[in-house]
Amino acid sequence: MHADKPKMTLGVNIDHIAVLREARKINDPDPSMALAVCAQNGADQITIHLREDRRHIHDDDARRIISLSPLPVNLECSIEPSIIDIITEMRPHRATLVPEKREEVTTEGGLDVTGHFDQILITINKLKDAGIEISLFIDPTREAVETSERLGAEWVELHTGSYANLYAMRHTALPHSHHAIDALKLSRQELDNRIEQAYGALVDAANYARSLGLKVAAGHGLNYQNVTSIVSIDTIEELNIGQSIIARSVFTGLATAVSDMKSLCQR
Repeated sequence: MHADKPKMTLGVNIDHIAVLREARKINDPDPSMALAVCAQNGADQITIHLREDRRHIHDDDARRIISLSPLPVNLECSIEPSIIDIITEMRPHRATLVPEKREEVTTEGGLDVTGHFDQILITINKLKDAGIEISLFIDPTREAVETSERLGAEWVELHTGSYANLYAMRHTALPHSHHAIDALKLSRQELDNRIEQAYGALVDAANYARSLGLKVAAGHGLNYQNVTSIVSIDTIEELNIGQSIIARSVFTGLATAVSDMKSLCQR
């Protein structure tokens, strides 16, 4: 291990426990029950997303998780002013600003830090005044990294969705599903080339961010099959992973699912 190589930490996103609860609109399972299990099995952080439409995590969930968690809480949110008012009142350890569309299934790309520079700057200053650490969820480009540094963020979280989706098209049955019809038009070699390009963009963005003094996280679509290559990027020090951990926990239990992912995050 290089002397300047940061330890890889794992943030476990527990949103999908609330997704399961919302399927029946009852009070079971309770996301807060995952806190101790995650902490006891290697998680370094709890991540949740308080969406504008409250499709999974609710305000009461977020308040309870922040107050009860033995680990730092990273609260993802949009830059909508009413949401930011709630975040400043809750005072999580970190706020990660993300793009959000009500019609999307999940977050579909990085925050447009250039196009929304002024609004993001106002948001960041408000959160910092409340003593909250700031991360920006961005696409892995030098422009987005440089703009994030100018905005005064402490962290950037690189969107790994392009890499993860291409990996799934190459190594799983995804091309045969209705989610990836375009993948049927690509040869294996073309997919390999695109995976290499997406991975290269992550490496370059992470290295550039570190050179500017930013801390670097990554997340979106990471799972037990594709995470190893991301762990090998020296300048990424944190991964935030949710759906794949909660999905595996259905079969193995949450403790084993978290522990297995933490093992993969060891450098």
